Amino acid sequence: MMKKTALLLAFILLGAALYAYSNQSARATHAKVSTRNLLAISWQNAFCQTHQKKRECRNVKADHFSATHFTLHGLWPQPRNNTYCKPTKKLWLEKSLYNELLQVMPAAKSGLHQHEWKKHGTCYNTTPERYFKDSIALLKQINDSYVRDFFVRNIGKQLTIKQVQLAFDKAFGKGSGRKVKMQCKSGLITELQINLDGDIATTPSLTQLLKNAPMVRNSCQKGLVDRVGF
Repeated sequence: MMKKTALLLAFILLGAALYAYSNQSARATHAKVSTRNLLAISWQNAFCQTHQKKRECRNVKADHFSATHFTLHGLWPQPRNNTYCKPTKKLWLEKSLYNELLQVMPAAKSGLHQHEWKKHGTCYNTTPERYFKDSIALLKQINDSYVRDFFVRNIGKQLTIKQVQLAFDKAFGKGSGRKVKMQCKSGLITELQINLDGDIATTPSLTQLLKNAPMVRNSCQKGLVDRVGF
């Protein structure tokens, strides 16, 4: 009798465990990919000017990618307090993706990709590979656009937020610039923070992602587009 009772209890406990696992898996499978996001891109020359001891800022040359292109800071699901959504272990990416990150996110040398995945990527509700591939694809659209060309033409010169907004309007449609926040430090333009609305995988066009995104307020009104070197 006792054996039958113990066996029955074991089956009940196993059933409960399987049910809990099934529910957890279903929640993970049906978790909605973040559609309200902020893309943060750096002007690396200015970042290095204000962080000269960083590993990624050593020996940067004029022909390096980061000298004339925007670099990736991160892709942040919104609202801003939507962070650290899931416990995670140290991140390991496939070699080709990691090597691509080293170019477009120089701070990966200092482990920035680990921090970005832990703090923001875990709230994006996809795999690390999808999170970083989406981020890289968005960055590429900006670096292939008039916005990047405009910055390169104005290296060593001051730009106003109005000029930056107009550059985005020209590249991605009227009104796009009002979704862009310019960050400055010590008189230098260090970063652009771009509000996006939509599923990046199914609607990868920045023009569309910017269209319905919320507008921002800018405290930095002008800054210098820094050149490579200290």
